[in-house]
Amino acid sequence: MADAMNIPMPREQLERIVRQAVRQRLASGLPEGSSDAYQPNLVVNVSARHAHLCQADLETLFGPLSQLTVYRWLYQPGEFAAQQQVTVVGPAGGIEMVRLLGPVRGQSQVEVSYTDAFLLGIDAPLRLSGEVAGTPGCTLVGPAGQVQLPQGLIRAQRHVHMSPADARHYGFADGQYVKLAVYGARAAVFDRVLCRVQGNFLLEVHLDTDEGNACDLPNATGVELLP
Repeated sequence: MADAMNIPMPREQLERIVRQAVRQRLASGLPEGSSDAYQPNLVVNVSARHAHLCQADLETLFGPLSQLTVYRWLYQPGEFAAQQQVTVVGPAGGIEMVRLLGPVRGQSQVEVSYTDAFLLGIDAPLRLSGEVAGTPGCTLVGPAGQVQLPQGLIRAQRHVHMSPADARHYGFADGQYVKLAVYGARAAVFDRVLCRVQGNFLLEVHLDTDEGNACDLPNATGVELLP
């Protein structure tokens, strides 16, 4: 369990965490007083609608030799929200001021929520980021031009970034589906949270805006990853 909003955990929850930690330590052969104790720092963030662009599409939308500029750094190392924004257009309408994320990628894609897809009039499938084959396209409009994406509009599969040390701590593996429990006035359990394990990842769950609103994430009292 992680204290998401710096609100003290109930005593019974804290005791349960301590018991679990002791069991894991004993199972790993480490003495209880060992100095190399591992304590994960679980973060849950809402990933709002955004777009990733390849360099060619970036230059079409913002002009030759354009580069993404940092608006703010994101939680994962090397990733950032860019100053640049675009308008995403579908058959039913458009959504303005959609933030670009950097760095640039090999192919362009747009990630939206179910509500966003409804506003655009596009049936966006649930996909992992980067898996855009066979997905619907959309139009992107920037200050220097527009791009018609033949594919790439998706609703992102909820997932958790974790390092190998995080994976060992939880007993999870790359590609495994786990659960996320969110505690608070609108408590919820999200199933099929995909584990993505990589050496430089920090422990972070990504939900979309519909999911974050459903559990009132900003006012949650705690979060927990479950098998």
